[in-house]
Amino acid sequence: MAIRLSDGRLHLQHGPIDLVILGSEAEYERASLRFRTVLEELVAELPLLRAPVREVYPLARGTVARRMIAAVWPHRGVFVTPMAAVAGAVADEILEAMQPSGKAYVNNGGDIAVHLPRGETFDAGIVNNPRQPMVDASIRLEESCGVATSGWRGRSQSLGIADAVTVVADCGASADAAATMIANAVNAQHPAIRRLPAREVKEDSDLGDLPVTVAVGPLPPHVVRLALDAGARVAADLRARGLVRAAYLALQDQTTTVVPEVHFPAQGRSA
Repeated sequence: MAIRLSDGRLHLQHGPIDLVILGSEAEYERASLRFRTVLEELVAELPLLRAPVREVYPLARGTVARRMIAAVWPHRGVFVTPMAAVAGAVADEILEAMQPSGKAYVNNGGDIAVHLPRGETFDAGIVNNPRQPMVDASIRLEESCGVATSGWRGRSQSLGIADAVTVVADCGASADAAATMIANAVNAQHPAIRRLPAREVKEDSDLGDLPVTVAVGPLPPHVVRLALDAGARVAADLRARGLVRAAYLALQDQTTTVVPEVHFPAQGRSA
């Protein structure tokens, strides 16, 4: 499906891939052309892409699959599959196919690949709870990058309890993978947290029988802070390794960031 939105942007949708694109007319044509085969290419390699990445580097045929593997490879010390980077990798692929010359982006359900010429900026809003959409924080970007958000309320399953973890990285796939890792680390044990084996929630889940979060009730403030601090430590480590530029973490009205590029509400604090 290809639709032009009222503001001139392009909406492309095929199966679970849902893109909103900003660019020029010629760039829209190139995006549409590349988009036609992306889903089929991914489906052809699903067994490989759903398998945990371990000590042997997985060899994939498709360019999107290779982007996914490259993005999760630095995180192989913990459980991760290339699917952790699928949305960001698709956004990267389409943006590259567009060959943008001016300000452009590909937004794949909130995981965004951004191209910014010198002097241009891009403002992105962060929504902590997609079930109650409102802008809780904002990021101003000043160079090309990727932005991704993960959390237990999102489209993908999470091992953690974060409402939202938004990451800025060099590309969409890297941001997607890092957001997943940090969101998994925002965690705690408490009776208000409900988990189920991933396959019971989604039959074809790449997480197998790992317990994923399905509900988080009200938590004591100190439990919230400990969970956010655990995620912030992972985010700071990833930033030190050059895998993250900035990160914003939110859980039940508390927030934290790893760098001041993320502007967040007054109740948060920097880490």
